This record gives sequence, structure tokens and C-alpha cells, in this order.
Amino acid sequence: MSWGSTYDVVVVGSGGAALAGALAATHRGLSVCVIEKTDRFGGTSAYSGGSVWLPGNHVLERQGVDDSVEKGLTYFSALVGDRTRSEVQRAYLETGPVVADFLENTVGIPLEHRPFPDYFDAPGRSANGRSIFAHPISAEEVGDRLDDIRPMVPADQFGIDIDRSMLDGGQAWIARMILALDASGRAELRLSTPVTALVQDEDGRVTGVVVTGPDGDRSRIQARAGVLLAAGGFERAPHLRAKWQDMPTADWSSSHPDTGSGDALTLAESAGAATDLLDQSWWCPATLFPNGHAAFTLGVRAGIIVDSTGRRFANEMLPYDRMGRAMRERMQLGHGDAFWFVFDNSFGDDLPAICVPAPGREELTAAGLWHTAGDIAELAAAIGVDSTALASTVRRFNEFAERGRDEDFSRGEDPFGRFFVGATTPEPCLRPVDGSQLHAVRLVLGDLGTKGGAVITTEGAVERPDGTVVPGLYAAGNSAASVAGPVYPGPGVPLGSGMVMAYRAVADMADRLDRAESTAS
Repeated sequence: MSWGSTYDVVVVGSGGAALAGALAATHRGLSVCVIEKTDRFGGTSAYSGGSVWLPGNHVLERQGVDDSVEKGLTYFSALVGDRTRSEVQRAYLETGPVVADFLENTVGIPLEHRPFPDYFDAPGRSANGRSIFAHPISAEEVGDRLDDIRPMVPADQFGIDIDRSMLDGGQAWIARMILALDASGRAELRLSTPVTALVQDEDGRVTGVVVTGPDGDRSRIQARAGVLLAAGGFERAPHLRAKWQDMPTADWSSSHPDTGSGDALTLAESAGAATDLLDQSWWCPATLFPNGHAAFTLGVRAGIIVDSTGRRFANEMLPYDRMGRAMRERMQLGHGDAFWFVFDNSFGDDLPAICVPAPGREELTAAGLWHTAGDIAELAAAIGVDSTALASTVRRFNEFAERGRDEDFSRGEDPFGRFFVGATTPEPCLRPVDGSQLHAVRLVLGDLGTKGGAVITTEGAVERPDGTVVPGLYAAGNSAASVAGPVYPGPGVPLGSGMVMAYRAVADMADRLDRAESTAS
């Protein structure tokens, strides 16, 4: 096939990393084609809270947050260590403020800081976090593009009618970046157009992609400067989840079933890419719903979480990825995949945690996913755990609550757990489970996406196993092996690192294209 169309840059995917890369291209005077296989833009980024972790940026300084790149790097490297290359870590942290400045002062996206603690007690930690957010944007300002943006999880996966008069979080990021690309005059954005293959020349350089359009016709799109893979991970690919992560299903991921199907990983591997971190995800506890989907659950305010033995196994107020990893460890030890959130009616009969959509008690009860009982023996029988073990667990936790100290898992001693309770001491985080009614809601190990993919250089270029690069091919976001390795340092690291590496990738493409054109002339 001949080239059906030609652009300087082709971006595969339409989440935060993809669109940041596309914007970087247009502001360098390059033409760009953004290719999204589904009928909505935004990917999993559109579901997110919209936090972007970029230490030492001007937005933090403007709002009085004491931070710097070096503080952020101290914290990040203390956690990740040498699991990923130090030069890639430094490239991410040092370029973060540049990207924040680019997005606000060049693209024109208004930004703000919102407090949210970093996830680990490590040198360089920020109690207020390093997260920046795009300002909310009204549906009126978004205009006709509103229906092109993937809605939040309740509407997208559960069919719940939600108010979209004002977009916030990941929705605001996607909307503002789409509008900026439209205004640039240098970007074409395509929906319902899967990329089925990469095109490589006789020297192995990636020169474009093969796509299938909405009408079913196949064509080739040339990328003069390069192709950026930023199409998410493989969280919704059952065979890959089973192969690399030994997960019983791909249905518990927060991403949409039509996204995160591993297309970018398959494309990268077809070009000879090295891969890493395929056993890793951005893990989280998730509430299981009757439709088989599971909703990200965080911010536990009361109650305890037990495994199939009826015992606690971690601090329930851990940051969600750390709690998810504790759940994963229990699964790997052979304790099954059923976890139960046990709480009482002291604060009403709603789930004492953040879950969107909020689980409906009647619906979950009918599906056997929510049980209510008058005593522990009755509850234990309902959820299939040992009654003696569950009674001992609750009794021990209640003793800790009375003393104001969790001697097993230190619940309430870290600022992250206290953040959701609005407390400054551990005691409010340790409410006894002793109400007149007891509830148990089924939890499973969910995720916010996989974090394994193509190994990339400091410039986002995809590497081969021998350390050479695949010329013309770049990756960012969950399509690349995360610079954070197996750690989730703080809120917004997935979006922050994805946006930065996409920005660096396009800068490298532009520089190489300039040199090639100078040489040719």
C-alpha cells in the first residue's frame, strides 16, 4: 500500500500522555495525527482524578508549597532505587517543571495545586504532595467535543446518568488538551481507528502505521519524525493478565473494556522492543459489582479488611497501591481472591470509603456481594470464613481502638491514612467494629492500569534487548515500562511521568527531523 496520508508525528492513543505529546508536536510546528481506536478520547486518563506529580514546578511555588526538583528526586530515588535507570528518573523529575510551564504558559491550560500526601514515609516526602490539576471546565466551553470525551466510570461502565455540566480531574485535562489541539490547526484527531501494525523500512526504522478506519478500509499513515505509542497497557487483555500477572480475570481493572487491550505492547514487540515490569500494575482495592466490573475504592474511614481466613493482613488506610500489593501477596500465598470489607452501622449503612459509583446495598446484597448480620458468627457464615478467626480479629482490632494504637499494622500513624479522616492523631482512625449491625462487602484486587511495557531511553525512544533503539519508535504512559518501577510514589505519578516522557519523545523527534532535513539540504 502507498501512504494514505503523511504527518510529522503519529500518536497512538488519546490519554494524558498521548495528548501532551501531540501538543508538544504542534507547538514545535509539526503536524500530528492522534489515532484512537475507540469512539471516545481520553482512555483511562479520563477516569482519573487528574493528579499530575511534577516536583518543583511553578504552580507549587505560586501556591506556597515548599518543594524543589532535588527534594522530589531524593524522595523518588529513595523508593525506586536502581530498579529503573537513574538517568531516566532524573530526566522525568528535571523535565517536570518544564512541562508544567509548557502546559500553562504556552498551551494555556490553567493549573492549580491540590493537597494530597505522598504515599511513603521517605526522605524528601511532601506532606501536601506535588500534584497539579487542570482547572475545571464547563460543558459549554467544551462545546461539541463533549460527546467525544470518554465520561467517568459511573456513566461509561455502569450506565448511570451523571452531571457533565462541569468537567474536573482527568476529564478537564482531556477536554482542555483536545480543545488546544483543535485550535492549533496542526492536529488531526481520529476516533474509531485501530492501529493494526507498524510500518518499518529496510533498515528497521518505524516510518508509519497501518490503520483500519471507521468504514473498515485499511490505509497507511506516514510519520516523518516518528510514532509515539501512548495507548495504555494490557489491563483488559485476559490472556496477557494471566500470562504475566497470574490474575484470574481482566474484568477488575478500572479501565474501560475496550481500552487497555495490549495493542501498544503488541506493536512494540513486533518492532523488536525490549520490555520490562510486565508483572506490575498500579494496584488498588476495588469493590466488586454484579456486572462483574470492580470500582476503585480508597479512603477507608472505618471498618477492617479481611482475607479468606477471616484475618486482617495490612493497614487498611495504606495508600491504595500499597494496600493492593498486600492483597496481591495474600493471593500469591494461596489465600484466594475474595476479600471482605467488614464494618458496622455506627456511621450509617453506607460504605465507609470512597467508591465511584457508590455501591447500592440492595443490588449488591441480591448478588451475594454485600452481607448484613446481627453478630459475627452470622456474618462469618454468610461470607464463608472461620467464625472463631473473624471474632478474634474483630476483638483484637477493638482492643487496639480502645488503646488508640494499632499494634499489628500501625493504622492511623501515617499522614496519608489520617488525610481521609481529617485527623492529626491515630485515634480517629481506629473506630471499634461493635455496632448493632455488621456488614461485609466483597473486595477484589483491582488496578488503575498495568505499568509494564516497552523499555525507553531518557528521550522516550524504544530500546531493543541489546540496548540499541528502534529508530522512529517512542513510548510513554502505560505503554512504556514505568520509570517508577514496582513503586507508586505519589498521586499523579502515572500521568506526570507519561506526560513528561511524551514531551521528551517529541522533542527528540523534532530535533532528529531538523538534523535530517539540514543534512538533506
